[in-house]
Amino acid sequence: MEGANLSGVSEFLLLGLSQDPRQQQLLFSAFLSMYLLTGLGNLLIILAIAADPRLHTPMYFFLANLAFVDVCFTSTTIPKMLANHVSGHKGISYSGCLTQMFFFIWFAGIDSFLLTAMAYDRFVAICHPLHYTTSITPRLCGFLVTASWASAFANALTHTVLLTRLLFCGHNQVPHFFCDLSPLLKLACSDTSLNDIMVYTVGALPIITPFVGILTSYTRIFTAVLRIPSTGGKWKAFSTCGSHLSVVSLFYGTLIGVYFSPTSSHTAQKDTAAAVMYTVVTPMMNPFIYTLRNKDMKGALMTFVRRTAVLVR
Repeated sequence: MEGANLSGVSEFLLLGLSQDPRQQQLLFSAFLSMYLLTGLGNLLIILAIAADPRLHTPMYFFLANLAFVDVCFTSTTIPKMLANHVSGHKGISYSGCLTQMFFFIWFAGIDSFLLTAMAYDRFVAICHPLHYTTSITPRLCGFLVTASWASAFANALTHTVLLTRLLFCGHNQVPHFFCDLSPLLKLACSDTSLNDIMVYTVGALPIITPFVGILTSYTRIFTAVLRIPSTGGKWKAFSTCGSHLSVVSLFYGTLIGVYFSPTSSHTAQKDTAAAVMYTVVTPMMNPFIYTLRNKDMKGALMTFVRRTAVLVR
């Protein structure tokens, strides 16, 4: 290819979700709507938590950080896809593709670690309520969030640097709507064995390790809840964790299915459909899941909306 750099290509072509013009119009409208809902919903969560002193607790501190990361997560992939549709050009530069992949892996890793921190918070609150204030301190919360960003950054940087050593000398069509690691590795015409090893070792840490931690936390939570004598007490404890479990199931179910299932079971259509779930649908659903199932959040949002309406008038 003319103008090719050391990688062998100067740009990649993102094929998107469909080649049918009518379907593309529908997908553009759907993704634009979901992106706007995601941004607005998560922004409202952040503002409501910041404005209500009653929500200045560890659980809502983690939730505000999760909402912020979800906005960043969707902004990594969807705007480029929408811009490509409007311009009619499906290309993304080699450096732009690697940058997009880096931020995608980074924010996905942060999401994973934050969900684990939220599970640990619920574990201490339910299983060791008398020690909650002394165990879940502001200092610990700050450390967990900082560690989430740093660990995910190191993981994303590792995969990005390793990808730069590969040669892409064949076709440059990516059967996806963004630059994901898995389809890029399939396009490489040089040895990807080291990259594959890192995906299943270092790359597994931000996904499998937090997932195991969450399962362990909730196993102990359910064991503790079943010992509660009153039905009302059990229902209150389960409802407290229900929203978090819904998000965890959506996020990890699709993520593990894409990256850690046998390669023989993969197809471009299945991987893309699963990617839509954890990159678009889950971040969009988070605000609804956390607000509709949470009285404190609903109250804080109503108060924030009323105050905003008064100021606008």
